[in-house]
Amino acid sequence: MPPGRVAPTALFRFYRAATGLAAPLAWQVVSRKLRRHDVPPIRMQERLGNASQPRPAGRLIWFHAASVGESLSVLTLIARMGARMEDAHFLITSGTATSARLIAQRLPPRCVHQFAPLDAPGPVARFLDHWRPDAGIFVESELWPVMLTSARARGIPLALLNARLSRKSVAGWRKRPRTARFILDQFTLMLTQNSETAENLRAIGADPVRLHVGTNLKAMSAPLPVDAEALAALQTALDRRAHWLASSTHEGEEEIVLAAHSELLREHPGLCLLLMPRHPERGDAVEALIAAAGLTCARRSRNALPDAGTQVYLADTLGETGTFYALCPRVFMGGSLREIGGHNPFEPAQAGAAVASGPHVANFAETYADLADCGAAIIVDDTSALAVAVGNWLTHPAVLGRAGQAAQDFVAAREQQLDGVIDMLCDALDLQST
Repeated sequence: MPPGRVAPTALFRFYRAATGLAAPLAWQVVSRKLRRHDVPPIRMQERLGNASQPRPAGRLIWFHAASVGESLSVLTLIARMGARMEDAHFLITSGTATSARLIAQRLPPRCVHQFAPLDAPGPVARFLDHWRPDAGIFVESELWPVMLTSARARGIPLALLNARLSRKSVAGWRKRPRTARFILDQFTLMLTQNSETAENLRAIGADPVRLHVGTNLKAMSAPLPVDAEALAALQTALDRRAHWLASSTHEGEEEIVLAAHSELLREHPGLCLLLMPRHPERGDAVEALIAAAGLTCARRSRNALPDAGTQVYLADTLGETGTFYALCPRVFMGGSLREIGGHNPFEPAQAGAAVASGPHVANFAETYADLADCGAAIIVDDTSALAVAVGNWLTHPAVLGRAGQAAQDFVAAREQQLDGVIDMLCDALDLQST
């Protein structure tokens, strides 16, 4: 059945009317947030659907993603599609100032970024009037009803890519099955991260004919940028000292990491821990934890480099993750010792690093399982297990080397899957090269 045939529900009509009435209040909230991040006024207007750049001539393919991770995950896909379709231009929309800043640093050729319009009739209409996309691709769980239905009403084919639904979202949609079916009916193609999401979408009304199990797009993203000058400075400062990296740690995890480091120091007294919190603004709090653990610290946010007496180097800055992955072949990925869902292990694997993680990795369950199966990653439950894993890498270079090679082989295999995703998108959205 072609998309758009399921009738709109009373709940959708109410939502559409309510968002129109609430748009001025929503604008006050989002503009205040953008202003706090020093976003220029002309760019803030993009949230009202007022474009800050002209539409390029020719075909325009629109990608929409909400968060930093979702936004960055599609840049490799856009670059690969651009190489295949030399006549096409690309628009990527997102909602946060952080995503805008990071996307701007890594935009592929013929691609522009705009803030997404508020999901209300006026902003969405202004956005679509200006950009007139030839196709729209929504990433992960960004199901904005007004945006989707307005685009389909104009004949714009839509795809849901890298689809993921939390249990809470599934439970919510199950209470509104007719509306869920109506929203999902806007998509010509739905590609999920895993079979569980596919089953959940089918259960809430997705057309099985348009629904396919894909892969986690974040497991195929481009390598993070590396600052060669900063990397060289860090290598010189460490002066061949043994080191390991704890990346993207959250509150409640640093204590475990620091305890593991204290254990490791008994056998490796010159060892340096590179500690990179997920949220750099927590730097003061993390520094206090380091002091409470009786360890010496230098902070990158204060332009310090590690010296011979530095036991913990606190990397509390943004945008340098790729540099630290290039620096260190032993990586613990945070967000996994607490029920947060884990963070992307593909990024350190691209750098050839061996990866350790806690057990709570629901956001990347298949990726971690595959990495563990091939010997590139290890799952640890507590302080002692983390210390044993890192200690094994430090003591046995051959073990570390095999894990790093397995990580690189894993990355190469995943990159081949990207062309299959592009083929499905092009066929479903009529984007064959002209």
